[in-house]
Amino acid sequence: MAFPERFSNLPEYAFPRLRALLDQHEPGAAPVVMTIGEPRHEMPPFLADVLNANLGSFAKYPANEGIPALLDAIVAWISRRYGVTLAHEQLMVLNGTREGLFNAALALCPEQKAGGQPVILTPNPFYQVYAVAALAVGAEPHYVSATAATGHLPDYARLPSALLDRVAIAYICSPANPQGAVANAAYWRELIALAEKHDFQIFADECYSEVYRATPPPGALEVAQSMGTDPERVLSFHSLSKRSNLPGLRSGFVAGGQESMRRIRQLRAYAGAPLPEPLQHVAAAAWNDEAHVDRSRALYQQKYALADRIFSNVPGYAGPEAGFFLWLPVEDGETATLQLWRDHGLRVLPGAYLSREASGENPGKGFVRVAMVAPIDELEDGLRRLRTALYR
Repeated sequence: MAFPERFSNLPEYAFPRLRALLDQHEPGAAPVVMTIGEPRHEMPPFLADVLNANLGSFAKYPANEGIPALLDAIVAWISRRYGVTLAHEQLMVLNGTREGLFNAALALCPEQKAGGQPVILTPNPFYQVYAVAALAVGAEPHYVSATAATGHLPDYARLPSALLDRVAIAYICSPANPQGAVANAAYWRELIALAEKHDFQIFADECYSEVYRATPPPGALEVAQSMGTDPERVLSFHSLSKRSNLPGLRSGFVAGGQESMRRIRQLRAYAGAPLPEPLQHVAAAAWNDEAHVDRSRALYQQKYALADRIFSNVPGYAGPEAGFFLWLPVEDGETATLQLWRDHGLRVLPGAYLSREASGENPGKGFVRVAMVAPIDELEDGLRRLRTALYR
């Protein structure tokens, strides 16, 4: 039996790898789980009625590109949030943005670029689907460290011009997972100008855009529009998982140029799994409501303040600008994770599980990622124990 080689060098995915590290050991105290970015705030309470009213639609095949009500809701939200007006043809409804981030590369990455193997740029650390997408299309994944020295965002402009000419796609996550850094308008302008100079597409993963301290993060689409950029240049990916505390709904969207959407829709018609129609109605209702988002954001803002108080005098601590992760410095993330579980019952994620070794270093090795998703009393207990265990 012959098997493909293209995925043979993939490490074990982060969470099975974490279970292999920790589950053979008993926790040293009552467990507090701060690993996965699964929001535990209240779901929008009105959505149950929307689902019940549309249960009959489970008897129908769902629309591949999205029902009109959902497309209308997304168009209206983009207009309110970013001041950008899009047509339905510039959208594709997704069964979770991980699907979209992967399939967009399948649909849009060319077989060759500048006469050679195409390159897909990835921040390092990063959301792991970026690397798998690159390998699936036969591109060369190129990992660019995002560290404190670069504002925890990748500095793609420093790459050699010959490499940039081969770039087909550049992934960028803002607010960044795991560091919580935000790409400001100047960063987007510089990246878009670089993409125009070297003729590549930007895949902007903006799934944490509605979880922030005070100022809404600028979006890739609004900056691109202000520059008069070709709409095909930038694709923006959004989700209800973090915005509306609905990770189990598996609902998001991608927005961009009509030709890019046509190609993504065509691939999805052959090989995709559209979101069931009752869930599309639920998603439309969630995009149309901001009150539940405001309530959830206020809870995260309390959590930012809590973390800042607890870790205020820890050298190297930097509270996130947005998102809901702490990126805490340690000597070795895997060693610290094991110690925290065995001695203190605290479950976190080693930073190295979210990154790759590049240029002789793994930029996540000296960190642990802590998800601030638990109710605030439980979170406070976990953070105080974490502070004592790591930074005595």
